[in-house]
Amino acid sequence: MATTLHDGLTPLNVAPEQKSDDAAGYYSLGDKLVDPVAPTGPIAQRWTTRKFENRLVNPANRRKLDIIIVGTGLAGGAAAATLGEAGYNVKSFCYQDSPRRAHSIAAQGGINAAKNYKEDGDSTFRLFYDTVKGGDYRARENNVYRLAEESANIIDQCVAQGVPFAREYGGLLDNRSFGGVQVSRTFYARGQTGQQLLIGAYQAMERQVAAGTVEQFTRHEMLELIIVDGKARGIVTRDMVTGAIDTHLADVVVLASGGYGNVFYLSTNAMGSNVTAAWRAHRKGAYMANPCYTQIHPTCIPVTGSHQSKLTLMSESLRNDGRIWVPKNVEDCEKDPRQIPEADRDYFLERIYPSFGNLVPRDIASRAAKYMCDEGRGVGPQVAEVGPDGEERMVRRGVYLDFADAIERLGKHGVEEKYDNLLDMYARITGENPYETPMRIYPAVHYVMGGLWVDYHLQSNIEGLFVAGEANFSDHGANRLGASALMQGLADGYFVLPNTIRDYLADGPFEKVAENHPDVVAARAAVEERVNKFLAIQGTRSVESYHKELGSIMWEYCGMERTEDGLKLAISKIRDLRADFWTNVKVLGASDNLNQDLEKAGRVADFLELGELMCIDALNRRESCGGHFRGESQTEDGEALRHDDEFAYVAAWEWGGDSNDGGEPVLHKEDLIYTAIEMKQRSYK
Repeated sequence: MATTLHDGLTPLNVAPEQKSDDAAGYYSLGDKLVDPVAPTGPIAQRWTTRKFENRLVNPANRRKLDIIIVGTGLAGGAAAATLGEAGYNVKSFCYQDSPRRAHSIAAQGGINAAKNYKEDGDSTFRLFYDTVKGGDYRARENNVYRLAEESANIIDQCVAQGVPFAREYGGLLDNRSFGGVQVSRTFYARGQTGQQLLIGAYQAMERQVAAGTVEQFTRHEMLELIIVDGKARGIVTRDMVTGAIDTHLADVVVLASGGYGNVFYLSTNAMGSNVTAAWRAHRKGAYMANPCYTQIHPTCIPVTGSHQSKLTLMSESLRNDGRIWVPKNVEDCEKDPRQIPEADRDYFLERIYPSFGNLVPRDIASRAAKYMCDEGRGVGPQVAEVGPDGEERMVRRGVYLDFADAIERLGKHGVEEKYDNLLDMYARITGENPYETPMRIYPAVHYVMGGLWVDYHLQSNIEGLFVAGEANFSDHGANRLGASALMQGLADGYFVLPNTIRDYLADGPFEKVAENHPDVVAARAAVEERVNKFLAIQGTRSVESYHKELGSIMWEYCGMERTEDGLKLAISKIRDLRADFWTNVKVLGASDNLNQDLEKAGRVADFLELGELMCIDALNRRESCGGHFRGESQTEDGEALRHDDEFAYVAAWEWGGDSNDGGEPVLHKEDLIYTAIEMKQRSYK
């Protein structure tokens, strides 16, 4: 499939060497890829130099330029507010009934920034180093250093907006620690940090709505990207209330539509979170990078049965004061934990990783919890699980998170001051009092590090298509450290995108695209045809049933541990499931009104294609790194084993057509080169 590469993005003319690999036959190898705008020079000066080098747009010309932003979370909301205030004409789209319902609101624990308020040795370089190490050396150093550099500005911006960060007794902003670090750099607003930050961005955006620079479209879902003459020039949306399909045209399109964790069905994401905006762009030629990198969060309320459609996150901040343990003896797993003496408790993270203890990174904490449960030492009620052999079994999937020591040290009031809303939420969901009985937690799908490929300017390989926040791949590598999602979203929206998109817009004003342009008409017709196809199938299975089955496949074979045999089986199962979906799905209702079944059908159709690519990406990457753990690649003590000689690259996948029709994705490799730090085997012991 021919792909439009934006100006200057030239694949390296290197003859591809097809080594023996597990994924042979599932993909083809394309040309190597380079970031055409990657800066060089001393790393601490690269972003400052680039901001100066990027061209400016004078205020009079800004009023002639139109920008579409899809998504109103921290990245999208911050970008709309900033670009609107700069004087551009911004159209902001979200599928929720209010921008305030973007999933950023659900983030709990905090936001990282290298301000070194605790004088404990933190710095911009240490935040940069911790982030690259936490991502298992699979992130771009340019992007990560820029993120660390902008982190301090984010806090100043949010304080100026009135975000109520926690403060110490003397009035200074407070900090706490998060997983993967040994300093305190996380700013927080109890367990509501995402909500408070989103309100700040929302208020800033609404100010621009009132000023007339931002036009807001709620309950509108993007269903197609419009490309004219090789450039992104608009989107096709469906009004989710009236069913009206409309085209919206602009000079540039920004996707800030979040992550795709709901491909697993059960995740901590809102049920509406989806991949459709990004996947529609992918099918139009935008590369999807590192899709197999998904994060399993160790601190979630365990599954209680097949009735669930969502899992609830308990902030990683709880690991600051809570201690994680399981019984040493299998026979104690059914006991009241308060009756298990200290000598019979295994504080396994403190035992295995004494330097970091309960604050090891999320991927390591998650696998450790899984291993304890696999040994039969899990706690809580038994739940049904399908094993690798296809047989259903009853297992206990939970470990304890215990605040008894913290309550003794800080007093109940001290614990309440830090975590009361989180512990109250746990009590309401489980019916158990965490002040009296240890909480039960277990890993769950949370965040995705993969996303659309972007260059240093956050522009995809399609000219005029920019991608911000979790929707892009750029900042976290194979594992995201806690409290870094909010940092990336706001950095992209407030500080990075406004300084890079202007270099592209400096070529404007651009020739306007007519509504009757053949490419615009074709994009709209494709959406209408797709909607009609969903309604015409009239099969026997619900959309929900397909999503559940896909999620089960993904969790079993592409979840916390992946193997060659399991991934190949998953690909086969997904292909069969997708073929059945397009012949046997039953979508209720009509297209000309509110129809949540129709909305979900489109999202699940895209998840089915994404799920296959995730498995192919995982199959191709014959190493363990961060959240991607291949059973065949581990150290003697069960830690992730990287293979830098073969896999120190970004895997950028090009759409090659439906595999059920003979298509196959094309892999473009972007080499990861480190100049400021040395690649090492991760150790948190």
